[in-house]
Amino acid sequence: MKPLLLLLSVFALLSCEKPIMTEDPAVSGFPADNGNLTVTIPQPPEAQRLNFAVYNMAGTRIKQVNQTSAAADFGKASFQLDAANYQLVVLTHSSNGNPTMTDPHKIRFSNSQGYTDTFLYYGQVTVIADHQNLSVVPRRIVALCRFVITDDYPAEAASMHFYYTGGSGTFDAATGLGNVNSKQESKFDITNGQKQFDLYTFLHDTEGTILLTATALDASGVEILQRDFEVPLKQNYITTLTGAFFAPPDTDTDDIAIRFNTDWDGEYHLTF
Repeated sequence: MKPLLLLLSVFALLSCEKPIMTEDPAVSGFPADNGNLTVTIPQPPEAQRLNFAVYNMAGTRIKQVNQTSAAADFGKASFQLDAANYQLVVLTHSSNGNPTMTDPHKIRFSNSQGYTDTFLYYGQVTVIADHQNLSVVPRRIVALCRFVITDDYPAEAASMHFYYTGGSGTFDAATGLGNVNSKQESKFDITNGQKQFDLYTFLHDTEGTILLTATALDASGVEILQRDFEVPLKQNYITTLTGAFFAPPDTDTDDIAIRFNTDWDGEYHLTF
């Protein structure tokens, strides 16, 4: 083949190639009122992100819409679906990214995204040809360990690192319960004087216990002090763990007052 004909053939092949799609085709940003099923959260909890996902009854994800609080239609998503029965999952949270939602029975947040107050709606819906509206109310599915330090930090302290097991970063949307033995961690800069730290997890049952390791580090990441705790938790409850972290373990400490949060079912107060 002559060079010119070869070059023209290459151009022809390139012009026929389809672009490589790197994004999941099931995930989209359908605007509201652009389908035959519109899902609305009447009063979205204070959150930075919403995830709406539709699965067929076999658990295959059909469509997913992700929103941030900056969206004009935050709290409202629309889907164009064939008439059939589906599973619907709606999440509200404030993580740094969207969870993995390929499987409704293994929805996963990661340490890099962070764990936050998380609300879930799960239900089955029958879609018909005509347009229909569905109003949903997500419920809180996390348990919260609130760790409060009452004494002063050493001058060299720069961060607190919390590592905990016994909970899960993955949950089953059908039950709202964790289903993986996760190794969760959260890191906080304390150069601003922060002394209250909120640690979230999905329990394997409505009640459970996490094994928590709290470590104070200097600016170079060198350990200053490490302490271990066993913390009982309950879904939709706050367990507040309060004490003088840098004092010897046998030092008497007084609990401090924590304002009751009526958005949660209740609180437990422990001292260390």
